[in-house]
Amino acid sequence: MRAVFADLKTDFVFKRVFGVEEHKDILIALLNALLSLSGERAIAAVTFLREEERPRVEELKFSVVDVKCRDGRGTVFVVEMQVLNVAGFEKRVVYNASKAYVGQLAGGDDYPKLDDVIAVSICDFVLWPDAPGAPVVPLVSHWRMQEQHNGRVGLSQVQYVFVELPKFPLDRVPSGSVEEWAYVFRLGSKLDGVPEALHDAAPRKALEAARSARFTAAEWETYDRAKVAEQDARGALQFAEARGEARGEARGKAEGLRAAVASVCALLGVAFGDARRAEVAAMPTEALEALLAGLTRDRAWPGPSSDH
Repeated sequence: MRAVFADLKTDFVFKRVFGVEEHKDILIALLNALLSLSGERAIAAVTFLREEERPRVEELKFSVVDVKCRDGRGTVFVVEMQVLNVAGFEKRVVYNASKAYVGQLAGGDDYPKLDDVIAVSICDFVLWPDAPGAPVVPLVSHWRMQEQHNGRVGLSQVQYVFVELPKFPLDRVPSGSVEEWAYVFRLGSKLDGVPEALHDAAPRKALEAARSARFTAAEWETYDRAKVAEQDARGALQFAEARGEARGEARGKAEGLRAAVASVCALLGVAFGDARRAEVAAMPTEALEALLAGLTRDRAWPGPSSDH
């Protein structure tokens, strides 16, 4: 039986709701809320950038930016939904933002032509847990350069915004647009209808766009397989970590991850013959985590096929 609303955190649904012309106003509202922009500073319009502008290099070939757009002032936004805290995630965020910044220059262009870039990462995990003596990082945190002795802010051409969804408690009624967005991301797929607690029109509209009745049978099958693969990968990572800790060696975690890759390939119908099995057997732990995350996101083996 279908849930009333599909999970907004799933890559397929996130792009369907925030990455299409039809729902551009929802993306604008999300950015304005997370960036605390209002009045004359608010984003009024965005233009989606081409798919081929997404940054890809061999070491980061599993990284897929969900939505990339530019507002009327020229600022570029790199918006990503991340459900698993895999190795190298923060480095990937920095890489994507930096690539978006330098990628604006064609041959012979001058540096003044570069527009600012803001990377927005919505995370279904806690990046910065509370620690004794350390400042508390809020639900939505904003990061940019500052001088380390006097705190003066500068070099703000590339900025980062992180939303750590678990920092919004599920036992509280959301207050304000930011918490309402966190609410629909965390609980949307468990709701039977649009709750009265949502006063902001944009989160309500996002839920309606994710209503399962709007999905074709093929779309729902794609979504359902993605959710199963995601849960399988999440469980495999937990199992691998526990196994590695119990054995007190990295080899235990790597073995668990290799088994998880084989399991996810079988679930997705991805060929996993001798060539790929040998490739996986030679991978270190960090590469295995990246491969597993990539399989659950892209639902395909990266690069040219070596198995038939």
